Amino acid sequence: MSSVATTVMPPAAPVAAADPRTDGSAPKPSPTPIPELAARAKAASRLMAAASTAAKNAALLAAADRLVANADEICTANASDVARAVAAGTPAPLVDRLRLSVARIDAMADGLRQIAARPDPIGEVADGWVRPNGLRIERVRVPLGVVAIIYESRPNVTSDAAGLCLKSGNAAFLRGSSSAIESNLAIAAAIRDAISSAGLPADALVLVEDTSRAAAAEFMQQNDYVDCLIPRGGQSLIASVLEHATVPVVIDGAGNCHAYVDASADLDDALNIVVNGKTQRPGVCNALESLVVHSSVAAEFLPRAAAALDGVVLLGDERARLAVPSMGEATAADHATEFLDLQMSVKVVDTLDEAIAHVNDNGSGHSETIITSDLAAADRFTQQVDAAAVLVNASTRFVDGEEFGFGAEIGISTQKLHARGPMGLDQLTTLKFVVRGQGHVR
Repeated sequence: MSSVATTVMPPAAPVAAADPRTDGSAPKPSPTPIPELAARAKAASRLMAAASTAAKNAALLAAADRLVANADEICTANASDVARAVAAGTPAPLVDRLRLSVARIDAMADGLRQIAARPDPIGEVADGWVRPNGLRIERVRVPLGVVAIIYESRPNVTSDAAGLCLKSGNAAFLRGSSSAIESNLAIAAAIRDAISSAGLPADALVLVEDTSRAAAAEFMQQNDYVDCLIPRGGQSLIASVLEHATVPVVIDGAGNCHAYVDASADLDDALNIVVNGKTQRPGVCNALESLVVHSSVAAEFLPRAAAALDGVVLLGDERARLAVPSMGEATAADHATEFLDLQMSVKVVDTLDEAIAHVNDNGSGHSETIITSDLAAADRFTQQVDAAAVLVNASTRFVDGEEFGFGAEIGISTQKLHARGPMGLDQLTTLKFVVRGQGHVR
């Protein structure tokens, strides 16, 4: 095994700031200063920008194999994180996001293999033209450089981020949460070792071991080294990034996703889509959080939905509660909330315009779906709803990099500059003008 810096190895080593022990054991090592880690990532990014497709693919395949080979070790580290989360009273959906299994590690490995199988975006000529004076101009796809990612809970992000950054020629500079630190360390150690075995710099993946809030703020301010920061987490993390970050940011925002059941909807399809969107995995950003129903079908559809959504707490407006008297009363805040749990707001509307306005006023710009047999209504919904992804007669759970054919994703951008929606390989690149002349002067 190649040597791995103390930033990520050994997996079982303590990772917080130094604190003298009272049990006679050695004190925890002080974390490596964040500017030093960022500088290492920057140096690695320059090597990665010139790495061949073959070398990058070899590293990805080696990393996939290493994750599978180290599954028991990773699961042991993860069990420690899960035990701490359960002891702290963490809600079950959030514990589910944290928990790993051999099957989930296999899925992480498959994600890396899928990334390896995808075309390398680096060097792709996006477009080109020749000026009347003979000057040849091209726009060529190049890496961003150092992609910093700060994220919560989900340790699979460590693998996804490393893989996507590696294939797109970037260095991944990662800072996970304290809740998943043991898991992240074990995953990062395996991937770093695999990268090194393929002849690429291990520092193409640098994981910050200091999970303090001060370290998080410092991580967001490495202007000399970081080219792009992507936060993956809830509203509190996004708020912290907006407050503290001084580097360019691509927001992976909250997912208050709506389903609108139109007057012409096939109610059986609508029921299946709503149940899938809400219950298949309620703790993720593309889960359904809000249900909007046309008044002409509310009396028939809502009781069926309430029965099918057994175990889901429904919070509705006055007309929704007339259809389902057992439903709780929704506040204005409920309609704008990303619950990440078995809760959902319900709104009854009289027109498509009212539905679109409700979605735009309360949505987070993530993913919205309409269930309808009216092509004109579907077209208006897709044109007028302001979101990264708008679906027709399909669950919001499909808004995912793998489901879109991107392989793993770095996140789902809810903003409008540079990247929007699932962020795969292309979204981790930028374009460089290459201009070729023959002694041209102006």
